[in-house]
Amino acid sequence: MTGWVIAFGLAALAFVALLLIGRIPRSAREITAAALLLGLAGYAWQGHPGQAGAPRQVADDKGGKFDEKLAEQRRGLAERYGPAAQWLILSDGLARRGKTKEAANVLLSGLRDSPDDANLWLGMGNALIAHGDGVISPGAEFAYRRALAIDPAGPAPRYFYGLALARAGQLQAARDLWAPLAASAPAGSQVKAELEANIARIDAMLAAGNPATP
Repeated sequence: MTGWVIAFGLAALAFVALLLIGRIPRSAREITAAALLLGLAGYAWQGHPGQAGAPRQVADDKGGKFDEKLAEQRRGLAERYGPAAQWLILSDGLARRGKTKEAANVLLSGLRDSPDDANLWLGMGNALIAHGDGVISPGAEFAYRRALAIDPAGPAPRYFYGLALARAGQLQAARDLWAPLAASAPAGSQVKAELEANIARIDAMLAAGNPATP
């Protein structure tokens, strides 16, 4: 409602100013009023006069909210101790504050010291996914593949690379990674149950031709 009041007020002020200051002739007054009304009609069509105003807040970083559950899953499947842990903890701390670019840069520093650490490459892939709002960039793809190459038998690279693929809509590629991992996971484990449930959803979506992610 406030938008309409302001719009009509400005239109009225403009018309009065044209009459008193612009001294438009009487013959042009109807045309001028019609032009102002046309402007109001355009505002009603393109604008949002009934919507309340609100200040915009600009975030420090374009990254999304830190996924605490995902970080805990990574720690459960991959690192707990060792040289990679300190870099990953520091990176997680920055990501929690929305500083996804800095979180990835920290892991890059760790990789300069330990270029063959699969956990750091895995963390880098996850950090780049977070920084890219879920998009699998070439850098994230490279990081996941390096983690897989260094630790081909490890569950963490296959799990998280598959998760990134599934969320990006690459369902068949995700299934190809997850199926052998689910088969080798300990019976009764939470990871096995989760993977089997995700694979079942993927199979259902592929059969239905649905591009949605699990």
